[in-house]
Amino acid sequence: MSGREELEEGKSFTPRFDDNGLIPAICTDASSGEVLMFAWMNREALEITIKTGTACYWSRSRGKLWRKGETSGNTQEIVEIRTDCDQDVVWISVNQTSGACHTGRKSCFYRSVPIGAESIADVELVTEDTERLFNPKDIYGA
Repeated sequence: MSGREELEEGKSFTPRFDDNGLIPAICTDASSGEVLMFAWMNREALEITIKTGTACYWSRSRGKLWRKGETSGNTQEIVEIRTDCDQDVVWISVNQTSGACHTGRKSCFYRSVPIGAESIADVELVTEDTERLFNPKDIYGA
């Protein structure tokens, strides 16, 4: 097999990290398929996730590993990890403890962007999910 064929059809897991050493990770609820969040992983975070079966990410804003639930207790138990055809993104299916979003909601994608505006400046977001599963101030402080 050629290099491209091996990448797309082979059995070797060879994640393609970007120039910053990161790979996008899309996280969905294992039972509903709902997108819970998007985050980044570096090699160490991906290896920890694979080894432990609980989600670990790379926090770009804090510049360190972020074990999902380390502060909130809202962990993500891995059900399945998939990669796309050219192995430059991973899709993680999880059993989520309580909410995935730091705002207290189940998903980080709780607002929609209406289609048809002339420009981004004209867009007014629509909140779809107002239910909070936990109070962020109780977990993260003020």
